[in-house]
Amino acid sequence: MSASTESYLSHARYGKDKVRVFRVVREGKWHHVVEYNVTALLEGEIDVSYTKADNSVVVATDSIKNITYYLAKISPHILHPERFAIHLGTHLVSKYAHIHKAFVTIEKLRWARIPVAEGVEAAKPHPHAFYRDGDDKRIAKVEIDGTGGKDKLVAKVTSGITDLLVLKSTGSAFENFVRDEYTTLVEVNDRIFSTSIDLSYVFAPFAVPAPQDEKKLGLGLGDAAQGTGWDGEAVAEAARKITLETFATDESASVQATLYKMAQLIIAENASVQSVTYALPNKHYVPVDMKYIGVDNMTPAAAEVFVPIAAPSGLISATISRKQR
Repeated sequence: MSASTESYLSHARYGKDKVRVFRVVREGKWHHVVEYNVTALLEGEIDVSYTKADNSVVVATDSIKNITYYLAKISPHILHPERFAIHLGTHLVSKYAHIHKAFVTIEKLRWARIPVAEGVEAAKPHPHAFYRDGDDKRIAKVEIDGTGGKDKLVAKVTSGITDLLVLKSTGSAFENFVRDEYTTLVEVNDRIFSTSIDLSYVFAPFAVPAPQDEKKLGLGLGDAAQGTGWDGEAVAEAARKITLETFATDESASVQATLYKMAQLIIAENASVQSVTYALPNKHYVPVDMKYIGVDNMTPAAAEVFVPIAAPSGLISATISRKQR
């Protein structure tokens, strides 16, 4: 029996990963900067490159990289990750007749303006000097679907945050959980709560036009003024603010309960968001037992010295979705 009768190609996707892009946008002496890690993957009529060793359908991954850099130069949307991802995906699907879908993921690294004081004046943001003000990254994931025709492209956008490390030293408890013969964990009504937040939120799909003159492209690329009903920057700012403020102020009965409150608020305050997903790994801090030298460091009121524990850790995740009306 030949190998061809035993198997078939059921799915194929390929492209370029980890394309690093840094762009300066100059408005006189006032500069804007963005730094992205870009992944761009393609689907379409590419089966023969796998099954027949026929490369005539392959857009080289090096070409995908070069297209990314070209659009980073000319795109009016470069400062906005969702819109730039839509522009890149739309270009790829529109340019190649046999490519029907593009999947673009952008990680945006954090750069903030350095505050500088002049004389007795309060510090002001510097027009062209920046610092890295956190390790968390903003994420935009875009699927451009051209299976309905090149003149009927549909964008599906998921955005979010990864690696947002947070901690509070009180205001968190964990009690009344299942106890059986396997339980060794002690109930606590006051503990350190720390996690590295991964957040994603999904927008409703919307139509985008195929690009004609990309230097003038400006319609349907993901903001409220252009017909999608939402603005990626505004939603990103709101989601981050809700996440941080709810984490800080919630008297947490559990990670699960705090997660649910954060997601509910994002949906309630952002009408364009269809669902919210959080993944919250516990970052454990265990009090050091000093009873051997007569020092109480174990009771909640006395615990002040802790050992950070990297692994194993709990992992709590959930998706909260908007009710359909």
